Amino acid sequence: MLDTEKVKPYTLQPDDKVTVVMSYTLNSVAWGEVVTKQAIRVGTWLRTQYAPQYMTLFDAKLILTGGTLHTPYSFRELHVPSSQIVAFHLVPPAVEALDYDHNEPMRKMEPTTALVGSFRLDGCIRMSTQTTLDRYLDVTKETFTPVYEVDITQPTVPGMRPLHVPYVLVRRDMVIFSTRE
Repeated sequence: MLDTEKVKPYTLQPDDKVTVVMSYTLNSVAWGEVVTKQAIRVGTWLRTQYAPQYMTLFDAKLILTGGTLHTPYSFRELHVPSSQIVAFHLVPPAVEALDYDHNEPMRKMEPTTALVGSFRLDGCIRMSTQTTLDRYLDVTKETFTPVYEVDITQPTVPGMRPLHVPYVLVRRDMVIFSTRE
């Protein structure tokens, strides 16, 4: 091994994979590598029975969003309580197949803004053509709601360019929603 090569803080098993993700809490955003079994769809992981109590991010970076310092802290290993994750997605260019059929009848993509702490997520929520966002939010009981084709910005950091991701999970009861025209 070359001296310049960095030793990873984990050992992969033959059926493991590494995926780079971002997780948002009410006062921070963290990104790093997660190790899961090959069969796990990481983008929907938090919606499954396999969701961890703590999301372990390796070679992680973390920015506290409440202050003026926007230089990330670095951690070899960071444990984020899953109960505090408000939004979660894969880091581009990683992608997974979407979890719906484009040809499914009687469904629409409702343009929606989700406010996650100081982040603004502009995307679409997939719902029945017979409902509205307020009825959808009132009826759905899932902890995490998927938002599709999302542009993520942080208005308090003018130099931050928008990040586009195909799919974000948001914790329904900790996010402020708005319909968009």
